[in-house]
Amino acid sequence: MAPTIRPEDRLFHLILALMASTHGVSKEQILQTVRGYRDDVEAGVQRSTVERRFERDKDILRELGIPLETFTPADDEGNNKNTLYRIPSGQSTDSEPLELDAQDIRLLNTAAAVWREGSLSLDARLTHTKLASYGVDITEPLLGFLPMITARDPALENLRRGLAETRQVRFDYLTPGTEEPKTRTCSPLSVVLHEGRWHLLAREEPSGWERTFLLRRMVSPVDVLDDAAHPAQSGQIERMSRELDERYWAQTAHITVVPGSVAASELSHRPGSTVSGDAVTVHYTDALALGSELAAYGPDIRGVWPEDVASAHREALQRVVAHHVD
Repeated sequence: MAPTIRPEDRLFHLILALMASTHGVSKEQILQTVRGYRDDVEAGVQRSTVERRFERDKDILRELGIPLETFTPADDEGNNKNTLYRIPSGQSTDSEPLELDAQDIRLLNTAAAVWREGSLSLDARLTHTKLASYGVDITEPLLGFLPMITARDPALENLRRGLAETRQVRFDYLTPGTEEPKTRTCSPLSVVLHEGRWHLLAREEPSGWERTFLLRRMVSPVDVLDDAAHPAQSGQIERMSRELDERYWAQTAHITVVPGSVAASELSHRPGSTVSGDAVTVHYTDALALGSELAAYGPDIRGVWPEDVASAHREALQRVVAHHVD
Protein backbone atom coordinates (compact mmCIF):
# COMPACT_ATOMS: atom_id res chain seq x y z
CA MET A 1 0.00 0.00 0.00
CA ALA A 2 1.36 3.42 -0.95
CA PRO A 3 2.30 5.80 1.90
CA THR A 4 0.11 8.84 2.43
CA ILE A 5 2.01 11.82 1.00
CA ARG A 6 0.09 15.07 0.74
CA PRO A 7 0.07 16.55 -2.80
CA GLU A 8 1.31 19.90 -1.50
CA ASP A 9 4.20 18.10 0.24
CA ARG A 10 5.17 16.37 -3.00
CA LEU A 11 4.81 19.59 -4.97
CA PHE A 12 6.95 21.53 -2.54
CA HIS A 13 9.79 19.04 -2.76
CA LEU A 14 9.50 19.01 -6.54
CA ILE A 15 9.98 22.79 -6.54
CA LEU A 16 13.02 22.40 -4.28
CA ALA A 17 14.62 19.91 -6.66
CA LEU A 18 13.87 21.94 -9.78
CA MET A 19 15.27 25.14 -8.28
CA ALA A 20 18.36 23.41 -6.90
CA SER A 21 20.00 22.68 -10.23
CA THR A 22 21.31 25.07 -12.85
CA HIS A 23 21.56 22.32 -15.48
CA GLY A 24 18.22 20.60 -14.90
CA VAL A 25 17.15 17.16 -13.68
CA SER A 26 15.57 14.31 -15.61
CA LYS A 27 12.22 12.71 -14.91
CA GLU A 28 13.98 9.53 -13.83
CA GLN A 29 16.05 11.41 -11.29
CA ILE A 30 12.95 13.16 -9.98
CA LEU A 31 10.97 9.94 -9.59
CA GLN A 32 13.83 8.28 -7.75
CA THR A 33 14.79 11.11 -5.41
CA VAL A 34 11.96 13.55 -4.73
CA ARG A 35 9.66 12.95 -1.78
CA GLY A 36 6.24 11.80 -2.91
CA TYR A 37 7.35 10.26 -6.18
CA ARG A 38 10.14 8.29 -4.53
CA ASP A 39 7.80 7.00 -1.83
CA ASP A 40 5.29 5.83 -4.46
CA VAL A 41 7.96 4.04 -6.48
CA GLU A 42 9.35 2.31 -3.39
CA ALA A 43 5.82 1.29 -2.35
CA GLY A 44 5.23 -0.44 -5.69
CA VAL A 45 2.79 2.04 -7.22
CA GLN A 46 2.48 1.47 -10.96
CA ARG A 47 4.98 3.49 -12.94
CA SER A 48 2.28 4.93 -15.19
CA THR A 49 0.42 6.26 -12.14
CA VAL A 50 3.52 7.97 -10.75
CA GLU A 51 4.29 9.51 -14.14
CA ARG A 52 0.73 10.86 -14.44
CA ARG A 53 1.14 12.55 -11.07
CA PHE A 54 4.35 14.14 -12.30
CA GLU A 55 2.58 15.42 -15.43
CA ARG A 56 -0.25 16.88 -13.33
CA ASP A 57 2.24 18.54 -10.99
CA LYS A 58 4.00 20.17 -13.92
CA ASP A 59 0.67 21.64 -15.04
CA ILE A 60 0.04 22.95 -11.51
CA LEU A 61 3.43 24.68 -11.45
CA ARG A 62 2.62 26.47 -14.67
CA GLU A 63 -0.84 27.45 -13.38
CA LEU A 64 0.87 28.96 -10.32
CA GLY A 65 3.00 31.13 -12.59
CA ILE A 66 6.21 29.19 -11.89
CA PRO A 67 8.36 29.08 -15.06
CA LEU A 68 9.16 25.41 -15.63
CA GLU A 69 11.80 25.03 -18.33
CA THR A 70 12.21 21.81 -20.32
CA PHE A 71 15.08 21.11 -22.67
CA THR A 72 17.12 18.24 -24.08
CA PRO A 73 20.93 18.21 -24.09
CA ALA A 74 22.40 18.84 -27.53
CA ASP A 75 23.90 15.35 -27.75
CA ASP A 76 20.54 13.73 -26.87
CA GLU A 77 18.19 15.58 -29.21
CA GLY A 78 15.17 13.52 -30.15
CA ASN A 79 15.39 11.36 -27.00
CA ASN A 80 12.50 12.42 -24.79
CA LYS A 81 13.69 10.19 -21.96
CA ASN A 82 16.60 12.56 -21.43
CA THR A 83 14.49 15.71 -21.20
CA LEU A 84 15.68 17.91 -18.33
CA TYR A 85 13.54 20.13 -16.12
CA ARG A 86 14.42 23.17 -14.01
CA ILE A 87 13.00 26.34 -12.50
CA PRO A 88 15.21 29.37 -13.17
CA SER A 89 16.03 31.20 -9.97
CA GLY A 90 14.33 34.54 -9.35
CA GLN A 91 11.82 34.41 -12.20
CA SER A 92 8.03 34.30 -12.36
CA THR A 93 5.42 34.62 -15.08
CA ASP A 94 3.11 36.52 -12.74
CA SER A 95 3.25 40.17 -13.73
CA GLU A 96 0.88 41.37 -11.00
CA PRO A 97 2.59 43.36 -8.22
CA LEU A 98 2.72 41.64 -4.84
CA GLU A 99 0.94 43.54 -2.09
CA LEU A 100 1.07 42.46 1.56
CA ASP A 101 -1.41 43.58 4.18
CA ALA A 102 -0.77 43.59 7.95
CA GLN A 103 -2.00 40.01 8.36
CA ASP A 104 0.30 38.79 5.55
CA ILE A 105 3.27 40.46 7.21
CA ARG A 106 2.33 38.94 10.55
CA LEU A 107 2.20 35.48 9.01
CA LEU A 108 5.57 36.02 7.34
CA ASN A 109 7.07 37.11 10.65
CA THR A 110 5.68 33.96 12.24
CA ALA A 111 7.20 31.85 9.49
CA ALA A 112 10.54 33.58 9.97
CA ALA A 113 10.43 32.71 13.66
CA VAL A 114 9.83 29.04 12.87
CA TRP A 115 12.21 28.50 9.95
CA ARG A 116 15.94 29.09 10.01
CA GLU A 117 17.56 30.43 6.87
CA GLY A 118 19.35 27.68 4.95
CA SER A 119 17.91 24.90 7.10
CA LEU A 120 17.13 21.52 5.61
CA SER A 121 14.57 18.98 6.68
CA LEU A 122 15.67 15.34 6.62
CA ASP A 123 13.72 14.68 3.41
CA ALA A 124 15.19 17.73 1.69
CA ARG A 125 18.72 16.73 2.73
CA LEU A 126 18.18 13.24 1.33
CA THR A 127 16.92 14.68 -1.95
CA HIS A 128 19.90 17.03 -2.08
CA THR A 129 22.35 14.16 -1.47
CA LYS A 130 20.75 11.80 -4.00
CA LEU A 131 20.63 14.45 -6.72
CA ALA A 132 24.26 15.29 -6.06
CA SER A 133 25.15 11.61 -6.42
CA TYR A 134 23.74 11.77 -9.97
CA GLY A 135 26.14 14.59 -10.76
CA VAL A 136 23.45 17.26 -10.55
CA ASP A 137 25.00 20.64 -9.76
CA ILE A 138 23.28 21.94 -6.61
CA THR A 139 23.92 25.67 -6.49
CA GLU A 140 20.91 27.07 -4.63
CA PRO A 141 20.35 26.58 -0.90
CA LEU A 142 17.27 24.50 -0.09
CA LEU A 143 14.84 25.62 2.54
CA GLY A 144 13.61 22.68 4.59
CA PHE A 145 9.96 21.69 4.51
CA LEU A 146 10.02 21.07 8.26
CA PRO A 147 10.87 23.91 10.65
CA MET A 148 14.06 23.71 12.63
CA ILE A 149 13.28 23.62 16.37
CA THR A 150 15.59 25.42 18.76
CA ALA A 151 16.43 24.52 22.35
CA ARG A 152 14.50 27.52 23.67
CA ASP A 153 11.43 25.31 23.95
CA PRO A 154 12.72 21.78 24.60
CA ALA A 155 9.14 20.62 25.26
CA LEU A 156 8.34 20.94 21.55
CA GLU A 157 9.84 17.64 20.45
CA ASN A 158 7.79 15.45 22.80
CA LEU A 159 4.64 17.51 22.31
CA ARG A 160 4.92 16.98 18.55
CA ARG A 161 5.55 13.30 19.19
CA GLY A 162 2.41 13.09 21.33
CA LEU A 163 0.43 14.78 18.56
CA ALA A 164 1.83 12.49 15.86
CA GLU A 165 1.15 9.33 17.88
CA THR A 166 -2.19 10.54 19.35
CA ARG A 167 -0.96 9.94 22.91
CA GLN A 168 -1.45 11.89 26.11
CA VAL A 169 1.36 13.98 27.59
CA ARG A 170 2.27 14.97 31.14
CA PHE A 171 4.30 17.91 32.45
CA ASP A 172 4.65 20.24 35.45
CA TYR A 173 3.21 23.68 34.79
CA LEU A 174 3.67 26.91 36.72
CA THR A 175 0.44 28.91 36.63
CA PRO A 176 0.72 32.72 36.96
CA GLY A 177 0.38 33.87 40.58
CA THR A 178 1.44 30.53 42.08
CA GLU A 179 4.77 29.46 43.56
CA GLU A 180 4.50 25.71 43.09
CA PRO A 181 3.96 23.97 39.74
CA LYS A 182 1.09 21.56 39.18
CA THR A 183 1.32 18.31 37.21
CA ARG A 184 -0.92 18.38 34.14
CA THR A 185 -2.04 15.45 31.99
CA CYS A 186 -3.42 16.43 28.60
CA SER A 187 -4.50 15.26 25.21
CA PRO A 188 -2.50 17.57 22.90
CA LEU A 189 -4.56 19.12 20.12
CA SER A 190 -2.08 21.46 18.45
CA VAL A 191 1.10 23.44 19.03
CA VAL A 192 0.85 27.00 17.73
CA LEU A 193 3.18 29.96 17.54
CA HIS A 194 1.32 33.02 18.79
CA GLU A 195 2.86 36.44 19.49
CA GLY A 196 6.28 34.86 18.91
CA ARG A 197 5.78 32.22 21.63
CA TRP A 198 4.87 28.55 21.50
CA HIS A 199 1.52 27.51 22.98
CA LEU A 200 -0.03 24.09 23.48
CA LEU A 201 -3.74 23.78 22.77
CA ALA A 202 -4.94 20.79 24.75
CA ARG A 203 -7.78 18.95 26.46
CA GLU A 204 -6.90 18.44 30.12
CA GLU A 205 -7.53 14.92 31.41
CA PRO A 206 -9.63 13.58 32.97
CA SER A 207 -11.79 16.73 33.25
CA GLY A 208 -12.01 17.31 29.49
CA TRP A 209 -11.52 21.06 29.93
CA GLU A 210 -9.89 22.97 27.11
CA ARG A 211 -6.62 24.64 28.06
CA THR A 212 -3.95 26.77 26.47
CA PHE A 213 -0.46 26.29 27.93
CA LEU A 214 2.52 28.57 27.35
CA LEU A 215 5.48 26.28 26.75
CA ARG A 216 7.94 28.46 28.60
CA ARG A 217 5.91 27.85 31.79
CA MET A 218 6.46 24.08 31.55
CA VAL A 219 9.03 23.47 34.29
CA SER A 220 9.64 19.76 33.73
CA PRO A 221 10.35 17.50 30.77
CA VAL A 222 7.25 16.52 28.79
CA ASP A 223 6.49 12.81 29.14
CA VAL A 224 4.64 11.02 26.34
CA LEU A 225 2.28 8.49 27.95
CA ASP A 226 0.94 5.19 26.69
CA ASP A 227 -2.66 6.39 27.10
CA ALA A 228 -4.47 7.27 23.88
CA ALA A 229 -5.25 10.97 23.48
CA HIS A 230 -8.67 12.36 22.62
CA PRO A 231 -8.42 13.77 19.07
CA ALA A 232 -9.44 17.32 18.29
CA GLN A 233 -13.09 17.88 17.41
CA SER A 234 -14.11 19.70 14.27
CA GLY A 235 -13.36 23.41 14.59
CA GLN A 236 -11.87 23.04 18.06
CA ILE A 237 -8.31 24.10 17.19
CA GLU A 238 -9.51 27.03 15.09
CA ARG A 239 -11.75 28.23 17.94
CA MET A 240 -8.98 27.97 20.55
CA SER A 241 -6.54 29.79 18.27
CA ARG A 242 -9.16 32.48 17.72
CA GLU A 243 -9.50 32.85 21.50
CA LEU A 244 -5.75 33.50 21.74
CA ASP A 245 -6.12 36.26 19.17
CA GLU A 246 -9.09 37.73 21.00
CA ARG A 247 -7.13 37.79 24.25
CA TYR A 248 -4.26 39.58 22.50
CA TRP A 249 -6.47 42.32 21.06
CA ALA A 250 -8.45 42.75 24.30
CA GLN A 251 -5.43 43.65 26.45
CA THR A 252 -3.14 46.67 26.20
CA ALA A 253 -0.03 47.78 28.05
CA HIS A 254 1.49 51.26 28.06
CA ILE A 255 5.27 51.39 27.84
CA THR A 256 7.45 54.48 28.23
CA VAL A 257 10.58 54.04 26.13
CA VAL A 258 13.77 55.89 25.26
CA PRO A 259 13.01 57.68 21.96
CA GLY A 260 14.90 56.24 19.02
CA SER A 261 15.90 53.09 20.93
CA VAL A 262 15.56 49.49 19.79
CA ALA A 263 12.66 49.09 22.21
CA ALA A 264 10.87 52.09 20.70
CA SER A 265 11.30 50.72 17.19
CA GLU A 266 10.36 47.11 17.86
CA LEU A 267 7.45 47.73 20.21
CA SER A 268 5.92 50.31 17.89
CA HIS A 269 5.87 47.74 15.08
CA ARG A 270 3.95 45.07 16.98
CA PRO A 271 0.49 44.43 15.47
CA GLY A 272 -1.92 47.11 16.65
CA SER A 273 0.64 49.28 18.48
CA THR A 274 0.14 53.05 18.75
CA VAL A 275 2.73 55.70 19.58
CA SER A 276 2.32 59.00 21.43
CA GLY A 277 5.56 60.80 22.14
CA ASP A 278 7.79 58.46 24.14
CA ALA A 279 4.87 56.16 25.05
CA VAL A 280 3.97 53.03 23.11
CA THR A 281 0.69 51.20 23.65
CA VAL A 282 0.97 47.51 22.77
CA HIS A 283 -1.38 44.57 22.73
CA TYR A 284 -0.40 41.37 24.51
CA THR A 285 -1.64 37.91 25.44
CA ASP A 286 0.29 37.11 28.63
CA ALA A 287 1.48 39.58 31.28
CA LEU A 288 4.41 37.47 32.49
CA ALA A 289 5.64 36.83 28.98
CA LEU A 290 5.41 40.53 28.08
CA GLY A 291 7.20 41.51 31.29
CA SER A 292 10.08 39.15 30.47
CA GLU A 293 10.24 40.50 26.94
CA LEU A 294 10.43 44.09 28.18
CA ALA A 295 13.23 43.18 30.60
CA ALA A 296 15.38 42.17 27.64
CA TYR A 297 15.39 45.82 26.48
CA GLY A 298 17.18 46.89 29.67
CA PRO A 299 17.37 50.68 30.21
CA ASP A 300 15.39 51.36 27.03
CA ILE A 301 12.24 50.81 29.14
CA ARG A 302 11.40 53.66 31.52
CA GLY A 303 7.89 52.84 32.64
CA VAL A 304 5.32 50.03 32.41
CA TRP A 305 1.58 49.85 33.07
CA PRO A 306 -0.66 47.99 34.08
CA GLU A 307 0.66 46.68 37.36
CA ASP A 308 0.63 42.96 36.49
CA VAL A 309 2.90 43.61 33.51
CA ALA A 310 5.03 46.02 35.55
CA SER A 311 5.38 43.43 38.32
CA ALA A 312 6.41 40.77 35.82
CA HIS A 313 8.93 43.23 34.36
CA ARG A 314 10.46 43.95 37.81
CA GLU A 315 10.66 40.26 38.68
CA ALA A 316 12.39 39.47 35.40
CA LEU A 317 14.97 42.21 36.05
CA GLN A 318 15.49 40.94 39.61
CA ARG A 319 16.19 37.45 38.27
CA VAL A 320 18.82 38.88 35.95
CA VAL A 321 20.46 40.74 38.85
CA ALA A 322 20.37 37.66 41.09
CA HIS A 323 21.92 35.56 38.36
CA HIS A 324 24.88 37.93 38.03
CA VAL A 325 25.49 38.72 41.71
CA ASP A 326 27.42 36.25 43.87
